[in-house]
Amino acid sequence: MPELYEVLSKEDIDKKVAAVARRISSDFKGSELVMIGVLKGSFVFLSDLARQLTIPVKIDFVGVSSYGDDVASSGRIQLNREIGIDIKEKNILVVEDIVDTGITMNYLIDYLKSFNPLTISICTMIDKQQRRESEIRIDYACHEIKEGFIVGYGLDYAENYRHLPELYHLKL
Repeated sequence: MPELYEVLSKEDIDKKVAAVARRISSDFKGSELVMIGVLKGSFVFLSDLARQLTIPVKIDFVGVSSYGDDVASSGRIQLNREIGIDIKEKNILVVEDIVDTGITMNYLIDYLKSFNPLTISICTMIDKQQRRESEIRIDYACHEIKEGFIVGYGLDYAENYRHLPELYHLKL
């Protein structure tokens, strides 16, 4: 039976999301921002983040996967849902639940660059650098972890645990 160990409480998450939202609002004040959420994991984080911003934004989603039902990335990236909004010459904020190896994020950045945006920034709830295989610049990170498989607050294991309001380390 899997065991869950709390990493961040709902209160801690709220504080970290609010702090990142203040930075993003300041950095993009006076410009148009398009948030691109990476499905499925980012939907909770993106929703909370968008409501904390003090600037107008447009929101779209892209579906990218590399995990399936495993705890390790397969290394094979699948684009499951393309963006549906025009991002040409727009400031893009990619919102991700967790950046781990960086392979998926690099794939996604290359995909988005093909639409000629003005800028692309990355915002993640969890920055997990231990297993980073691709160099990637994270512009906004709410929390950094060194190791472990994290679930809750939108992050899943085999489609389970997304509904939890806190973040947990899943011990299998």
